Amino acid sequence: MTARRTWATAWRVLAQLRHDRRTAAMLLAVPLLLLTLLRYVFDGRPALFDQLGPPLLTLFPFTVMFLVTSVSMLRERTSGTLERLLSMPVAKADLLAGYAVAFGLVAVAQTALAAAVALGPLGLDVRGPVPLVLLLAVLGALLGTALGLLLSAFARTEFQAVQFLPAVVLPQLLLCGLFGPRETMARPLQLLSDVLPMTYAVEGMQRVATSNEPGRALVVDVVVVVGSICLALALGAATLRRRSP
Repeated sequence: MTARRTWATAWRVLAQLRHDRRTAAMLLAVPLLLLTLLRYVFDGRPALFDQLGPPLLTLFPFTVMFLVTSVSMLRERTSGTLERLLSMPVAKADLLAGYAVAFGLVAVAQTALAAAVALGPLGLDVRGPVPLVLLLAVLGALLGTALGLLLSAFARTEFQAVQFLPAVVLPQLLLCGLFGPRETMARPLQLLSDVLPMTYAVEGMQRVATSNEPGRALVVDVVVVVGSICLALALGAATLRRRSP
């Protein structure tokens, strides 16, 4: 893997996104709009918005990046672009890393905008440092990107790629501890939630939102999420095929 080829791939993906204004608008605007909607759903209960807002600041970018990344990568496969690129002296790792860098930069812009609006005009109250809020939100978006790149290998149509959303995202949403303590779940569900990476992203954000000093547990959460991103990218490179489905 070389930095030059990785950046060349990232630049090409960013150029495509720049010309696809609807997708770019969706990436930047949807998390912001959903957070704004949530704020005014709980207009009379600001404490509930403060409780749910930080985890959803991670979950919304995760979901949007997963959907857009999986569909975009599948389009590259079915259009023959990926096959042409792999016929050139470009390593699979270069391609996956390039996609990750491109969508990672978009994720930074996406989460920075959403966090600025949530912590500013929407009045979201968090006790921990704002940089940690941004870090965990970006990691959530990067996790969605990595899983989208990985699972796009198992879809043959864009409709099939979209079907992974309820299969992959919704279970993590239900089991991450957002709707209730994981300790109160049935034991099999607790064990399942222990291996789902979104659990650690949400718990990390909850720690930052409720404590000035999140402690070592936050380090564990960040390490697990980063490790999951790296693992998904490595598996994605391993499943990258030369032939289009």
